[in-house]
Amino acid sequence: LMIVSNLAYAKKSCTNEPKDKWMKEEDFKKMAESEGYTIKKFKTPGTCYEIYGQKDGKEVEVYFNPVDGKPAKSK
Repeated sequence: LMIVSNLAYAKKSCTNEPKDKWMKEEDFKKMAESEGYTIKKFKTPGTCYEIYGQKDGKEVEVYFNPVDGKPAKSK
């Protein structure tokens, strides 16, 4: 039970900065596309920007720090 409840409360954390310091979603998407990402789906889980898409012909799922747009982790 404890493990399940911990998972339920787990949030994606990419930054501690307030949202007013984050890049605008549109600016972030343009930057990601200029770096070679094709965005199929865009989400904002927790304090991350997340994209599902492709890069270099491979399927990717990447979490980004929304302040500087740098990848936080990817699958």
